[in-house]
Amino acid sequence: QGQLVESGGGSVQAGGSLRLSCAASGLFIRTHGMGWFRQAPGKEREFVSTISWSGDYTYYADDVKGRFTISRDNAKDTVYLQMNSLKPEDTAVYYCARLMGGFYRDQNRYDYWGQGTQVTVSS
Repeated sequence: QGQLVESGGGSVQAGGSLRLSCAASGLFIRTHGMGWFRQAPGKEREFVSTISWSGDYTYYADDVKGRFTISRDNAKDTVYLQMNSLKPEDTAVYYCARLMGGFYRDQNRYDYWGQGTQVTVSS
């Protein structure tokens, strides 16, 4: 048993930046793809980004492409999400999760989830 712990959320003005971290504690993630999801008030949780286990491949939802960058440091068992040019529409609770395999956009393919970190972007 183990857990994923997100950090780095906060409140920023539109156009600002935040860097989220997802640290694995007692959980093996080095050979797993990892993903970020988010859930805004009144909406379903949605895919944001994912990164392959090696870090060689990354994928993004269309509405964050070019603004967000996912990365990982396997030596530190940590995954990051650099968020630039933030918009009010990015306001949500952001979750990281461990990918079991298969279609990376399918939430059912992720087996461990963090508790989330709040990101609030004001206009």
